Amino acid sequence: MNSFFKYMLAIVSAIVAQSAFAQTHQLEKLWETDTVVRVPESVLPDLKKGVLYVSEIDGNPNAIDGKGGVAKIGLDGKIIDLDFTTGLNAPKGLGGFGNELYAADLSEVVVIDMNTGKVKNKIVIDSAKALNDITVDDKGVVYVSDSKTKKIHRIEKGKVSTFLTNIGGVNGLKAVGADLYILGGQKFMKSDSKGNLTPITTLNCGGDGLEPVGNGDFLITCWSGHIFYVTASGKIETLLDMQDKKVNTADLAYDAAKHILYVPTFWGKKVMAYKLITTQ
Repeated sequence: MNSFFKYMLAIVSAIVAQSAFAQTHQLEKLWETDTVVRVPESVLPDLKKGVLYVSEIDGNPNAIDGKGGVAKIGLDGKIIDLDFTTGLNAPKGLGGFGNELYAADLSEVVVIDMNTGKVKNKIVIDSAKALNDITVDDKGVVYVSDSKTKKIHRIEKGKVSTFLTNIGGVNGLKAVGADLYILGGQKFMKSDSKGNLTPITTLNCGGDGLEPVGNGDFLITCWSGHIFYVTASGKIETLLDMQDKKVNTADLAYDAAKHILYVPTFWGKKVMAYKLITTQ
């Protein structure tokens, strides 16, 4: 009898394993804004308030011109305020903690009041040349990547230090617990709190934004127009390829409860929303 139960358990386990392996994902488009968002690079959701904060470069991505800012858009895609924050230069990555919004703006991290849109502070990073993505851990520590100097900086209580160096093509960052997930060119990796790196997988394009799904897997964009589903073990599944349409997919956001992606299109000047659907 024990042998029979062991045999049946082996069959059930094999079926479950096959089903898990066959599991696939796809995107269903929900909405897109008009082409009025001025070169959007990053989206940060505030689900309690029902809004999306969107960084607007509005021109040259490297220019110190005071034309950039942050827009507010509803979760339904309706424009709330394209001038929520003004007077920035070329803001890219966004992060949030409490009522503070952090924007990576070339050589400084701009701290913005989420309630008013007013700039509260600017944290200058002396060696920075092209600050790109931002993430904030659950203790309020800010991490920001610099794509030109290949560095990741750490800001704690207003004090700046360099966390990692020589990360080629460094862009997307995401703090999850004690780990920092990193996109460096085509490489997807994670770092522990001491800066020890562990490779996860290699993409076929330069990674831009990344968001955890909530089960150890990630959603990853490439600016070239790709969105991937990447499992915790490093398996890559292509969800979207808009390279031929010349539609960029920059630093996305993800609502894990409703399975909705919010994707800025950079030169496309709009934000798009997709539903993540899991099929077998």
